[in-house]
Amino acid sequence: MALKKMEDLKIDETERITVDYVKGILQPTPTCDTWDQIWNFQAKPDDLLISTYPKAGTTWTQEIVDLIQNEGDIEKSKRAPTHIRFPFIEWIIPPLKSGLEQANAMPSPRNLKTHLPFHLLPPSFLENKCKIIYVARNPKDNMVSYYHFQRMNKALPAPGTWEEYFEAFLSGKVCWGSWHDHVKGWWEARVQHCILYLFYEDMKKNPKHEIQKIAEFIGKNLDDEVLDKIAHHTSFDVMKCNSMANYSSMPTIMDNSISPFMRKGAVGDWKNYFTVAQNERFDEDYKKKMADTTLTFSF
Repeated sequence: MALKKMEDLKIDETERITVDYVKGILQPTPTCDTWDQIWNFQAKPDDLLISTYPKAGTTWTQEIVDLIQNEGDIEKSKRAPTHIRFPFIEWIIPPLKSGLEQANAMPSPRNLKTHLPFHLLPPSFLENKCKIIYVARNPKDNMVSYYHFQRMNKALPAPGTWEEYFEAFLSGKVCWGSWHDHVKGWWEARVQHCILYLFYEDMKKNPKHEIQKIAEFIGKNLDDEVLDKIAHHTSFDVMKCNSMANYSSMPTIMDNSISPFMRKGAVGDWKNYFTVAQNERFDEDYKKKMADTTLTFSF
C-alpha cells in the first residue's frame, strides 16, 4: 500500500477560527454565536437547497445545478464565484458577508447551500416544502478529502496529524459532526420530504445520467447536447481550472499552495492514506454505526 508521508505535508496552524458546539455538533464559533438567526432563517417555497457533508461533491453539484438552470450557458455560470451564487446559510467569515445576509439580499428563486445535519436544518425549508438535493460520498474518501481541506482552509481548525484526524473523524469530533449520523439522517428524511438523494460515486461513474436526474428534479427538460455540454464543463479537470468554481478567488482564506481546493476528485484515493490497521479499525466501526440503515456505499 503506497502511503503518503504525512509528516512531509505542510499544515498551517496560524490564525484559525475557533470552534464550539451547537446542540452537540461542532461548528465554527461565529456560527454558534448567531445560531438563533440561522435557525430562524426564512426559506421561500421556490428556494433550492444543496446539502452535503463537507467535501462530498458540494461545489461540483452547485456547478451542475447552475448550468442546468442556465440551460448549459457557460458564460452565465461564470458571472460570479460559487460562494456568491450559492449563499452558504450557516457560514460566517469576517469580514465577508454572512451566508444569511447574502441569502436575504438575493432575489428569488434562490440557490442555497448547507452542510448542516438534518436535525439542525432551519424548519422553514421543510415548512415551505423546498426542493433539496443531498449528495453523500463514501466515508473513507470523504475523510481524506476533508483532512486536506482543513489543512488549506483557515476558516476551519487545523486538522493536526493524519493519525489525529483519523481519530477525530471516527468520533465525529469535526465540524458538522459525525459523517455516519449526517448521511443516515438525510437518508431517513428523504422518505417524507422533497429530497433528491445522490451518491458521489454514481456521479463519477455516469455523470450524464445523474445530471439528467438533477434536471428532472429541478423541473428542466434538457436535450442530449446540453447534458453532454454540462457533463464536460463540470468534469474535474475543467472545473479545477475554472476560477469561478475552484475557490482561487479567496486566497486569504483558502490557501491552494498548501493543498488545492479541488485536489483529486477521485474514488478510492483513501487507499493511499489508510494503513492496514486503520482500514480494519474503520471497517469495524463502520459496521457498527451503519447496522441500522439500508444505506450502502461504493469504496
